[in-house]
Amino acid sequence: MALTITGLSKTYPNGVKALKNLSLSIGNSMFGLVGPNGAGKSSLMRTVATLQEADSGSIVLDGIDVLRQKDEVRRILGYLPQEFGVYPKISALDMLHHLAVMKGMNSASERKETVDALLQQTNLWDVRKKALSTFSGGMKQRFGIAQALLGNPRLIIVDEPTAGLDPAERNRFLNLLSSLGSDRTVILSTHIVDDVRQLCPRMAIIASGELLLEGAPNDALAGLAGKIWSKVASTDDELHAIEKQLHVISTHLVGGQHEVRVFANALPGEGFRVVDSGLEDVYFLQLSGQGKNQRPN
Repeated sequence: MALTITGLSKTYPNGVKALKNLSLSIGNSMFGLVGPNGAGKSSLMRTVATLQEADSGSIVLDGIDVLRQKDEVRRILGYLPQEFGVYPKISALDMLHHLAVMKGMNSASERKETVDALLQQTNLWDVRKKALSTFSGGMKQRFGIAQALLGNPRLIIVDEPTAGLDPAERNRFLNLLSSLGSDRTVILSTHIVDDVRQLCPRMAIIASGELLLEGAPNDALAGLAGKIWSKVASTDDELHAIEKQLHVISTHLVGGQHEVRVFANALPGEGFRVVDSGLEDVYFLQLSGQGKNQRPN
């Protein structure tokens, strides 16, 4: 399956330009879409999911014109938005049966087999008869994936799925997503870079509605080898001096002091040491504008 987005633009009535001539190619695998809050990720996902119109551009999914053939897209789409509502007093089992009917699964035996299998797959079988209002954040997200998988969709879109989850729930949820990405196209939209590093063979970084980088995470990391330097600034004055003189891509507090990470082709100054680069460095470097046109194959 191939999803091709070409020259997509969207401006909201309040004047916010959410997408600016964005082009992107997504194949049959797990694809990570990364960017800060307000980058345009949700706008892009909602447009691909046929929930809003674009001002210009095109989206083609295996020969289907997404912007014009919405019903055809919806038949093969599973969507987990960043926020979704449920009927709080209904059990997970009954809600999935209700949604399955809405998706056109009229055979009671087929519906039961599908719903039971999804509850097992998402590890919700033991709580299937409990009201959705009693579910934890992680359980609700797993229920969201279960409903997105109804009808065996070929394209699955998940928007910020791990936001607000505790580490244990996040790991369980990521393992579930990983198992789904082996035989269909899964688009993971997130601002958590580690999620993409763990799951996605290809990724894109967007900010302010524009594409900054598209490619394989490993290729992007290879391009930074030997170019990320670190130093702990002992005072605020030292930190400010480094920020004025060098290309700082991020700072982190370590023991109450600022660890500064700098992009430089050679030793940037006394006290710096070269460190292994991580995908977070790629992310912050792209957001800072450095290497904006560097796109790994």
